[in-house]
Amino acid sequence: MRIFLVSILAGVLACGAAQEPKALRVTTPTPLWDGRTLDGWYTWTKDHRYDDPLHVFSVKDGLLRISGEEWGGIATRAGYRDYRLLVEWKWGTLTWGERKTAARDSGILIHGVGADGAASGVWLQSFEAQVIEGGTGDLLLVAGEQRPAFTASVRQDGEQFYWQAGAATRQMTEGRLNWFGRDPAWKDVLGYRGRADVERPAGEWNRQEIVADGDTIVSIVNGVVVARATACSQQAGKIQLQSEGAEIFVRRVELLPL
Repeated sequence: MRIFLVSILAGVLACGAAQEPKALRVTTPTPLWDGRTLDGWYTWTKDHRYDDPLHVFSVKDGLLRISGEEWGGIATRAGYRDYRLLVEWKWGTLTWGERKTAARDSGILIHGVGADGAASGVWLQSFEAQVIEGGTGDLLLVAGEQRPAFTASVRQDGEQFYWQAGAATRQMTEGRLNWFGRDPAWKDVLGYRGRADVERPAGEWNRQEIVADGDTIVSIVNGVVVARATACSQQAGKIQLQSEGAEIFVRRVELLPL
């Protein structure tokens, strides 16, 4: 009986640990993309699991091209913790499907855990640093088998929450924390530009950074801190770049030590 109970306990602990897998602590600069291949990554789309017959993810002219044609992502095989993630990207010209005339959309997911496709059949349970025209740098909670959570200083405008340093804090378990300057008149239309956007116009390169320091996430766009969350329920995991209806090119994906 004692052996049986020990086995049950070990199984329970293993299930709990699965939500925060062993992850590499970043202590030296670590390029995640070699500029030539997709080594170290794997693909998952809603229609093609671990296979990419449409070449949604490819290398073109020394750049990582994400076509946007299928909803999905390309994820690191390894998990990471405590780092500064640097992604340099620019929009392409193609848009697809239901987002043909909508704002160009993608995203950078961090601390991805659990089953592939657990979030909407497409993405990992994670936190998202949004990449969308007019809203780049927003922080989203991407629910999978469980709901992730974080706390942030916010101001509320109707049903929308915007990051505001020094404001009252609020725990969030769903939805979006808008970056501080997101235009309240934002519209989901192709080419949207807000009055205070720090994202550069389509076709120009952007430098997006996400600092993951213990239970804190800081979202930075072109050198500007645009959002910050603390008490994050997940503090380690995979990194996933989204395909979400718009062509996007990436020239650098690198982890830097804190």
